[in-house]
Amino acid sequence: MKLSQFKFDLPLNLIAQNPAKKREDARLMVVHRKTGEIENKHFRDILDYFDDKDTFVVNNTKVFPARMYGRKEKTGAKIEVFLLRELNKEQRLWDVIVDPARKIRVGNKLYFGDDEDLVAEVIDNTTSRGRTIKFLFEGDDEGFRQILEKHGETPLPKYIKRKPDEEDRERYQTVYAKHEGAVAAPTAGLHFSRELIKRCEIKGIRFSEVTLHTGLGTFRPIEVEDLSKHKMDAEYYRIEEQACKIVNKAKETNHRICSIGTTTMRALESSFTAQRLLKPSEGWTNNFIHPPYDFSIADSLVTNFHLPKTSLLIMACAFAGYDLMMEAYQKAIKDKYRFFSYGDAMLII
Repeated sequence: MKLSQFKFDLPLNLIAQNPAKKREDARLMVVHRKTGEIENKHFRDILDYFDDKDTFVVNNTKVFPARMYGRKEKTGAKIEVFLLRELNKEQRLWDVIVDPARKIRVGNKLYFGDDEDLVAEVIDNTTSRGRTIKFLFEGDDEGFRQILEKHGETPLPKYIKRKPDEEDRERYQTVYAKHEGAVAAPTAGLHFSRELIKRCEIKGIRFSEVTLHTGLGTFRPIEVEDLSKHKMDAEYYRIEEQACKIVNKAKETNHRICSIGTTTMRALESSFTAQRLLKPSEGWTNNFIHPPYDFSIADSLVTNFHLPKTSLLIMACAFAGYDLMMEAYQKAIKDKYRFFSYGDAMLII
């Protein structure tokens, strides 16, 4: 398939700028792959589609305050520094994106905070906007993390046209987030409240946790028309033995397995056996899922509504079928569903 097939016109007023008042109050579009039926529900209604011993697989990655603002030495120019990933903990080396990039060269120092209590030096160029920086901080790792937390802000996507606030620190994070390392939230999971999870567990639905640290590569624009030529940026993932036991038991007993989000699905599809059972593993995945694709683990998917021509939309089309998914998106626009990170959800079964 070609990239241009995944283009659609999205009214800007459908891009959610704030989360729903309650997580589970977001709307839920339910798409039935076998019949083509499309239902309008609320996320709390997800309970109606799953039974005892079915399994939800969630991504327990935790978003860190990745967006920082510093000043360039001598000129004092304001520079945005977006932390992508830590390259070396001992040396405090980080892979970052800087903006405006033209002003930042190897050897420049950046100062953070009014009291300039954090300094970084640019030591390498990686891409046109990418840099490797070294934080010059003498304290221990705990102190370093605290100072990053102090100077960093919640990395809301740029299409949310407001400054992040205290509410975003909680709401741009799943309630089951554990392992810090993501620069973007696994947004399908944002709709689960602790109360809804408890109600799922009371019904007998099991939860299995995997980790995939979402990077900007997931959202990087696809620039090739031929999808087979697109290369995803690698993202770290980990799947432990306990997660495999829960998922494989559901699979072996013919119970449903629902992937909560596309990042979870990418982790699952990066680690399975010849018998199509989930296996423990850890490493980096650049798995790009596009039609046609034969999924091995999950038989249902929860996902938000995505940008045109993105890897996230393309994966949803691979799972639901292109024609049905594009029909669902046109219905979503007509019915004024809210799009993107703080938007509404879709369940594909």
